Amino acid sequence: MNTATQRAQLFGSRIFGPAGLAILLTALVGGLSSSTARADEYSITIEPNYPPDQVEQIYKPLLDYLDKATGHHFVLVTARNYHFYWRELRNATPVDFTMEDAPFVEYRMLRQQFVPLARVAEPTSYRLIAQPDYANNGAEGLVGYRVVCLPSPSMGIALLTGMYTNPLAQPEVKSEATSWREAVEIVFAGEGEAAMVPKHIADTYPNLVEVAASKDYPGITVSAASTVPEEVQSAVRDALLALHEDESLYEVLVEIGASRFVPAAASDYTGSEDILKGTFGYKPPPGG
Repeated sequence: MNTATQRAQLFGSRIFGPAGLAILLTALVGGLSSSTARADEYSITIEPNYPPDQVEQIYKPLLDYLDKATGHHFVLVTARNYHFYWRELRNATPVDFTMEDAPFVEYRMLRQQFVPLARVAEPTSYRLIAQPDYANNGAEGLVGYRVVCLPSPSMGIALLTGMYTNPLAQPEVKSEATSWREAVEIVFAGEGEAAMVPKHIADTYPNLVEVAASKDYPGITVSAASTVPEEVQSAVRDALLALHEDESLYEVLVEIGASRFVPAAASDYTGSEDILKGTFGYKPPPGG
């Protein structure tokens, strides 16, 4: 029995008698239980398109918004880089919510029964962009030249690998960038001739030339573990669908190239994880 309950018992016995004491204790315990139910804590991991400290800074307004909109508390779980992210994903490290690209969404769906809740309205696609002097001969013209990207298994490097199927005719992939914008800045610094980045990033650098483009995939998606209660899943989905109405979250949407979130369906992601098949450690889903 905690201190608050002991005090209530003493106060109730003196003022209300045995019957009043029972009512008071019931109300106290019930109040504590309902308060706990309203403020459960849930973890959320976000794909490491930035270093951990930047992820925390960029997405803090989003987590604060979800706290306020749902009545629950969301704790950010960050991965140091894509190597650690991929390891935790393959090991099915427990997490309640995720925010990531389509290939990882389907990967979790097929192996860990995650449920996609909402995705950004804009599809995700990638652009291979290059300095003008190296863009005249398309993707083949970059064979042997330096192309900057985020490390494996980022969606960018997976798609870049798919563009070069001949093992004897490959670009020199520099996968040392820690963010997509840094990948472009490395090109401007003269340490690369091209970069593979999301379309919304490429669009902000008109002085680089588009050399190749990927197909469209479902936009960045928030998914929930099957262990999360359905009412909490619904609360998060509803909050995301209304997120664009909060002007304080404009910068969050800009960072992910989105105007708003829309409902997500499992069928949206069919085949998305195929681009991960060449990634070290990949195993087909059960029955796949």
